[in-house]
Amino acid sequence: MITPAEDGLRMPGEFEPHAGCWMAWPCRRSAFGERLEAARKAYAAVARAVAVFESVTMLANPQDVSEAVRHCGPTITVLPMEIDDSWTRDTGPTFVIDESGRVAGVDWIFNGWGGIYPDHEKDAQMARHILDYLGMRRYQADLVLEGGAVHVDGRGTLLAVEPAVLDERRNPGRSRKEVEEVLSVYLGVNQFIWLPFGLENDETAGHVDNAACFVRPGVVLFNWTSDPLDGNYQGCRENMAVLRASRDASGRTLEVIPIEQPGYREGKEGRMALSYINFYIANGGIVMPAFDDFRDQAAYETIRRVFPDRKVMQLPVLDIFYGGGGIHCITQQQPEGVPLPPQR
Repeated sequence: MITPAEDGLRMPGEFEPHAGCWMAWPCRRSAFGERLEAARKAYAAVARAVAVFESVTMLANPQDVSEAVRHCGPTITVLPMEIDDSWTRDTGPTFVIDESGRVAGVDWIFNGWGGIYPDHEKDAQMARHILDYLGMRRYQADLVLEGGAVHVDGRGTLLAVEPAVLDERRNPGRSRKEVEEVLSVYLGVNQFIWLPFGLENDETAGHVDNAACFVRPGVVLFNWTSDPLDGNYQGCRENMAVLRASRDASGRTLEVIPIEQPGYREGKEGRMALSYINFYIANGGIVMPAFDDFRDQAAYETIRRVFPDRKVMQLPVLDIFYGGGGIHCITQQQPEGVPLPPQR
């Protein structure tokens, strides 16, 4: 099977130009419980904020389309599609692009985050349906992976949290080297930075989009706590040590910028995994979380400083995080470019 790398494609950095953003309307009541309606309003607010900068397409179960349209308003396209859940970062395609600006998509195997949600058959088909809708080439990867488990600089370097990828519930018996080989040929990367820890009580086993992300090549934003009594304290230090010792694909040491995490908040099953790193980079903008926490303002100022050419919008999102993820988890960027036609 021909791979994206063989066709000259790579996963671009999120900070590169977008054609638009994909989202999905909340529908899993067991995830949000009594806060489902509040979560829907919060998703709509995120969609409207992203739409200030780029087009947004919201997937919704057919029976939910009218409600999604009512909440989202006229700036959002609502597309009927059968779905199980609402985390398009994890279940949508990972888009890749070539040097001539042609775009295709990688379709990873999705198994409900290691089987924690057994009813995921519709979401396992989401990437294929989106790529079919776009008339875009689909590369089927032989690896269980969610989009929130990886972050790239677009220049050959990949960030990931080891337990969320090298997981016996996801990829049993596969070594790090074997996983790296798959990621290399599907994302066009050749340098891997494996963080040892995700956030405490992150049900994904520690997606990297709660832990660290590239601002641009050579610069990483990083979730941090200075509280020695916090459950993330030791993990943050070990992650920081890895980042400071790492080099990117160009051989540079990384500039690492910490953001102090918000305080403890109780969720459905203990602590919510809250992080200011879980934001979305849009064309000319940043949509980032607020947690009704005294650290919100400092996080905002840091994001504004490291993205001086983008307008920063900060939204209250505790009702989204209550369901198990954040702004980055509910968004998936589609790079700017023309579709690479499907293979015949």
